[in-house]
Amino acid sequence: MADLQDEPNAGNTAYTADPAPLGSVGAEDVPADAAAGALERAVELLAVHPVADGHNTLVWTLHQSPYHDIDTPDAGVDTDIPRLRAGGVGAQFWSLMLPREAASPDQVVSETLEQIDGALALMRRYPDSLCFSLTANDMADARNRGRIASFLGPVPGRTLTDSLGALRAFHALGVRILAPAGAPWARDELTAFGHEVVKEMNRLAMLVDLTGCSPTVACQLTGASKAPVIVSHTAAAALNPHPGNVTDEVLLALREAGGLAMVTFDAAQTGDSLHAVADHVDHVRAVAGPHCVGLGATFGSEPGVPRPTGLTDPSGYPRLIAELLERGWPETDLALLTWGNAQRVLRDAEFTARAAQYRKTP
Repeated sequence: MADLQDEPNAGNTAYTADPAPLGSVGAEDVPADAAAGALERAVELLAVHPVADGHNTLVWTLHQSPYHDIDTPDAGVDTDIPRLRAGGVGAQFWSLMLPREAASPDQVVSETLEQIDGALALMRRYPDSLCFSLTANDMADARNRGRIASFLGPVPGRTLTDSLGALRAFHALGVRILAPAGAPWARDELTAFGHEVVKEMNRLAMLVDLTGCSPTVACQLTGASKAPVIVSHTAAAALNPHPGNVTDEVLLALREAGGLAMVTFDAAQTGDSLHAVADHVDHVRAVAGPHCVGLGATFGSEPGVPRPTGLTDPSGYPRLIAELLERGWPETDLALLTWGNAQRVLRDAEFTARAAQYRKTP
């Protein structure tokens, strides 16, 4: 039985958007009345089951260009609070990954710490809209209060060398996701130290993000973790053999382990249309199952990043949900896609952590 906290406040209208402007974002080859009806249903569904988006790079963008004010519509960046609300986003994982290789491990750590500081400053700057969150309960509470639950992570696994101290320090600062890709302990295979990292992440209720890992290492990480793992932004390699996309082998491993693959809106990985993105969501659902598919759009950029038509910023989310409704998705599966699966993974990670701590109690 779901916790009472998981049920939205019936009086909360923070995520209800006017369907008229949303219908103008891109055009699909469907009858106008049917499209309008599906869009209206999508907006209503998102008012109850908002999107928990797995990846947004706005923190890095603001680090590079701090003059943006996201409290109002800002044409200089694809993410702002009005568009997050118009798109029905109720939870956001703010990426702390670095878009380029740092010169040294020390630089990776210092730049990651700067991003953590920037993300916390962002939440302090917009307290009426962004709510710093650490747990699944925080996620539900933020939604019920009409705010966007804001999680820190992923951070790059390269910040860890031969000590778990940095991992525990990141956790103490509020980070809840770490991405091993590129780390020496998860490059070609999961090393003995890598197993220790996963074990400690399970103890701390931190999520392992498989994004960028080879299929071999991704499956090893999935098998090593007692808690569900995620892929915060990806698409289906079976439809597009992009190096950032997950293979069916990995999707089947996620299905077996109760993990979560979150589909990106990066045109290079999905294709350049809303229809193409929906194809990837369909494929992940078909292979991994409806309980293992989510959304991780990877917004948060300044103009110039190729996006699928109709999904150029967070306000386009209702159009994707409308497309999936047109394809016959039941609303129960859509509720899992947008909100339920992300919250379940957080709860499962927290349960695993409590169980590990209980086993150590004399």
